[in-house]
Amino acid sequence: MKIALMDSGIGLLAAAAVVRRLRPDAALVLSSAPDSMPWGPRTPADVTAHALAVARAAAAHRPDALIVACNTASVHALPALRAELEPGIPVIGTVPAIKPAAAGGGPIAIWATPATTGSPYQRGLIRDFADGVTVTEVPCPGLADAVEHADEEAIDRAVAAAAALTPADVRAVVLGCTHYELVAERIRAAVQPPGAPPVVLHGSAGAVAAQALRRIGAQPAPEATPGGGLTVLLGGSDSALPGPALAYAEGRLLEAVSTVR
Repeated sequence: MKIALMDSGIGLLAAAAVVRRLRPDAALVLSSAPDSMPWGPRTPADVTAHALAVARAAAAHRPDALIVACNTASVHALPALRAELEPGIPVIGTVPAIKPAAAGGGPIAIWATPATTGSPYQRGLIRDFADGVTVTEVPCPGLADAVEHADEEAIDRAVAAAAALTPADVRAVVLGCTHYELVAERIRAAVQPPGAPPVVLHGSAGAVAAQALRRIGAQPAPEATPGGGLTVLLGGSDSALPGPALAYAEGRLLEAVSTVR
């Protein structure tokens, strides 16, 4: 079994780590193009072109499924990716977890890139899945870039700025960019009022990993013997995990239990 994941940068680590935990025996292909980051400010046509290039590099390794572990690419490029790769390779997109967050009744906040915040796409998800729930859209300028480079001071500044825009009564926060899941505990600490009930964070990594297995008819087998291997592609070329990836638990997990080739 081989699962590929694509993103502009290391935001794919969260979903890759979940796949690794669910199926330690699965081979993973991680394809990204960090030199083209960030994708958020690019035009839809430009995002699609970059996403197709990253996806084609992954598809050359003949995976059983491809996870688009990027909210921006899922918004703008998913139809083009599916038109090119399916039905041969199932393509699983990433959708912000607004529906499960709203199920708790709110109030909720959605942390996302400035390009996504207030976009017709996000507003449509709010209308469809959070009708009647108090929702605050919180732009997080610079957070994805700070996470990509494991810049601790920049992460702290971006998280603090977004937390200041998040109402104190929020009970759930949607992490609307895959990069944010890598610093989820820092986000939780920033938005958790002293003495208040725990704030629930909703990411997408678990859902997309589970969906990828379902699409290929596989079941979780966390007890399986590790050894599927890890292929890392940066701009289409074979590489090792980039240094900043190892600043995060997800990156260290992938390095520890995978044979990098």
